[in-house]
Amino acid sequence: MRRRRFLTGALGAAAAATTASAASGCGNLHSSDPDVLTFMFRGSTEERDVFARAVDVFIRRTGIQVNLISTSVDQYATKLQTAILGNSTPDLFYLEPTRTMAYVTNGVLADLSQYVDATDLPVDDIWQAGLDLYRFDGESIGKGPLYAMPKDVGPFSFGYNKTLFEEMGVEPPDPDEPLSWDEFLDRCKALTGDRDGDGKTDSWGNSVNITAELHSYVWSNGADWVDEDARTVTVDTPEFAEALQYVVDLREKHKVTPSINESEGLDGYQRWLRGQIGFFPVAPWDLTLYRTLDFDFDLCPYPTGRSGVSATNVGSLGIGVSANSRRPDRAAELAMFLSCDPEAQEIIVGQGQTIPNTRTRAKEWVKDTSIEPQNKQEYIDIVEDYGHFVPNTRTYTPEWLDTFFTNIQPVLEGRQDVGEYLKATQPVMQGFLDQGYDQLRIDQEANS
Repeated sequence: MRRRRFLTGALGAAAAATTASAASGCGNLHSSDPDVLTFMFRGSTEERDVFARAVDVFIRRTGIQVNLISTSVDQYATKLQTAILGNSTPDLFYLEPTRTMAYVTNGVLADLSQYVDATDLPVDDIWQAGLDLYRFDGESIGKGPLYAMPKDVGPFSFGYNKTLFEEMGVEPPDPDEPLSWDEFLDRCKALTGDRDGDGKTDSWGNSVNITAELHSYVWSNGADWVDEDARTVTVDTPEFAEALQYVVDLREKHKVTPSINESEGLDGYQRWLRGQIGFFPVAPWDLTLYRTLDFDFDLCPYPTGRSGVSATNVGSLGIGVSANSRRPDRAAELAMFLSCDPEAQEIIVGQGQTIPNTRTRAKEWVKDTSIEPQNKQEYIDIVEDYGHFVPNTRTYTPEWLDTFFTNIQPVLEGRQDVGEYLKATQPVMQGFLDQGYDQLRIDQEANS
């Protein structure tokens, strides 16, 4: 019961109820044949097809049979938790890095270190930051044994609509030197206007997704969510307040992002796809779609606050091996194959699903200017230099960070003072963070 309570609780009340009710009816995702692996993964239809092709190569090369269990993104978490609770965890499965600590502590993941040490695959060539997300020594992420292979490393880059810049006569951003917040605001103002002369704004400088992009503004202003040890929530600082206020002012004061009313019919993402937004995130997983759009785009650094240093977040998914797998050696072989085998990477990267997972391939990939974006080096700079992992990847539970965004809408609409919100929210976040560490100690004692 303790194991069930923890594993479902981290998904939130709604997911917990769904998982608990479904657990008894879950089919066994283990293969009855110990020589057949089961691999559970998720994504868009296109992404799942691409990874299925890569698995086919593995099957032909090794003779190891693999049964694929694929789901949509919105169904995956509940189905995986149901499998774990029903003791029918597949041999391999995708996991969010925020789950590494919990899955290791509760005996869900196998230690892959011995298989990595024995392989001829170029694991050492994988981005170190990606590997470190799945290391855990019982105290800190980034240290100790390796419990998953990075399926990808996703730098959340900033992009711009080159066609709109040309149409509006606005100087494009430098591919290497980030704009200051003041310079960025000036560009956004110049890009916001009525292009068809009907008296209504039909282009905007920017559109901010607060949960995904606030990190950049916070970090580049010298602020952070937690202290270095990830034990104390630090949102109640002047630097953090300044970053949040800047984002609020982009819409409420300067009118360079779509208003609330303008976003009701078409959100920022949809307006970007229609060529109406000047600056917008260009993540690797969106490249296949973005390359079909009716305008040209490229990458640039995120604008910088008082630190003068650009910042953004880096995402990832891991491929873990079940601690109960009958053939953990073969499962680890497939996880490593998908993560760094050159032929597998050729299929996965070639279809625009991710940036290369290995440094050697990335060096060649950035030289290809035949397809957008031309400035692919920006992705590499994020991974190697100025990218950060969202801080809930370093804590036992994610609720403390989720709490920040729960009641933020009045702030974004200018109806609540930024400083007051941060002062009131910090102790609530701290409470959830402390609870997570208390739960870690409880689970470690129970599983020791």
